[in-house]
Amino acid sequence: MASNKGFALPFTHLNDLEKTDAMNAEYSKTFKPNKKSSWSASVSSIIQQFVRPLTEFALKYKKLSIVLLTLACLSLLTSIPFVPHWRTASPKVVIILAANEGGGVLKWKSPQEWSVERSSIANKKHYAKVHGYGLTIKDMTIKKRYSHEWRESWEKVDIMKQTMRQFPETEWFWWLDLHTYIMEPHISLEEHFLDILDNTTYRTLDTFNPLNLPTDIPYTDYQQEIDMIITQDCGGFNLGSFLMRRSSWSEMLLDIWWDPAMYEQMHMQWEHKEQDALETLYSTQAWIREKVGFLPLRKINAFPPGACSDKADDPQYFYHDHDFVINMAGCEWGRDCWGEMEHYKALSKKFQKRWWKFWA
Repeated sequence: MASNKGFALPFTHLNDLEKTDAMNAEYSKTFKPNKKSSWSASVSSIIQQFVRPLTEFALKYKKLSIVLLTLACLSLLTSIPFVPHWRTASPKVVIILAANEGGGVLKWKSPQEWSVERSSIANKKHYAKVHGYGLTIKDMTIKKRYSHEWRESWEKVDIMKQTMRQFPETEWFWWLDLHTYIMEPHISLEEHFLDILDNTTYRTLDTFNPLNLPTDIPYTDYQQEIDMIITQDCGGFNLGSFLMRRSSWSEMLLDIWWDPAMYEQMHMQWEHKEQDALETLYSTQAWIREKVGFLPLRKINAFPPGACSDKADDPQYFYHDHDFVINMAGCEWGRDCWGEMEHYKALSKKFQKRWWKFWA
């Protein structure tokens, strides 16, 4: 009887084979890569069609590619005027701030003055970024060019004219003095008053008239649209924070406001220069008066203690918690500008602090 000893397999060996087959089956089910979907394959193909020619061009023309990449970076990340930039819609509002960022020989500044300037500029930049507004910082190192004409404090008028030319599509222009701070940066101007001017402004001087200007003059139509928004304080019109709308009216006003006859004939009599000129124009010209709207002072110009000292008991002048803008007017005359700026900067930060931020 022939023996089949050479073909017999032990049971343990058969069990090992079965286990190996089972593991192979599991491996094939678990780790087998999936085929790419037709959609992802088509997207990948399209990307390759665009990327491959660019890569070949860059390798073939290395110097030209470096130049083009440099220009693209300059265009996107800088404001170099000779490089084409991406065009975006013009901002509805442009904030105007006059500062002397570079120092220079015309105005030596102390560390405190540098700090005040940096804080004010950073505050306006943040506000403009949050709401999509424009911001222009006008260099005041050339301020002395007005001195021979007795109008060193008239630069607001000239700068407003320049800015309107610089931003030909912008509707509103908001002048802010350097010693101002926006306390509630989350509030837009539209929300605060621009969209509801009829409800937030007053047109006549019947109820508040600190300078006793004529309350009315003939041929004034107060139904006209408002093109200039200002406030009044204890000294009259306040131009530390005011707005102008682009219009033919504003162009005419700026021209007559800047007319040489105004400053050459009256500069010795007008204590507050361009402010007195505007008050005179408002008092005598109906076409100017009818386009001016007044906001309560604390709407865009609240004062700290120490300003308007003769009206210290009148709450309509002085800052209350959550007022929109603080104007530290006159702090350089006997008060501490740096101390006031740091105080209100810290106060604003406290108001904006979220309840979940325990450490900042």
